[in-house]
This record gives sequence, C-alpha cells and structure tokens, in this order.
Amino acid sequence: QVQVVESGGGLVQPGGSLRLSCAASRRIYAMGWYRQAPGKQRELVGCITSSLMTIYADSVKGRFTISRDNAKNTVYLQMNALTPEDTAVYYCNADSSWAKVTGGTSGYWGQGTQVTVSS
Repeated sequence: QVQVVESGGGLVQPGGSLRLSCAASRRIYAMGWYRQAPGKQRELVGCITSSLMTIYADSVKGRFTISRDNAKNTVYLQMNALTPEDTAVYYCNADSSWAKVTGGTSGYWGQGTQVTVSS
C-alpha cells in the first residue's frame, strides 16, 4: 500500500508560477500528475520514473517541469506561464508500473490540490 499526498496548490495570476509537491509513503517506481477541470475528464499532465525519465502532455510542454527527489520519495511539478486554462484539481498518482501511471489506471492516488489561475 502506498499513500500519496499533494500540496502546493492555490490561486495565482495569469503568467505566474506555482510548484506542487507529491509525497509518497515509500519509494515507488513511477509517479505522475493529472488534472481535472470542471466539466472535463481527468487528463495526463506528466509522469516521471525513479530513473528520471519523463513524459509530458503537449499542452504543458515547455511550461511545466516534473522533477523528483528519490531520497524524499517526493515528486514536484513546477508550473510556469500559467493560464486560466490550467485551472483544475491536480492529482498525483503512483505505481510500480509505468504503463499504469501513464495510463491513469494506477492504484494509488492522492486527494488532489486545487490550482486556480485568475486575475
């Protein structure tokens, strides 16, 4: 069993930056970030392995960066150049399977943290 807990959400102005954190209760191979905006399906933001391989959704490439501190079992999502379209609840997930994390079918999810981009 793995617990994952997100933190760092909040209100930010368009063009601003925010960093989210996701702490896992133990080391686990793959972790990822998803988001769900009101009235929309949950979508992949990006994922990272313990060897620091990453993937990103096209909508965030060049603006968002995922990093990982294996010693702390923590993954970070640095979000820059935020727009109102980035407003969503951001979820962290984790699994020993890269396919499950990238496919959104992993067994371990956090409760989510709200990110609101508004002036």
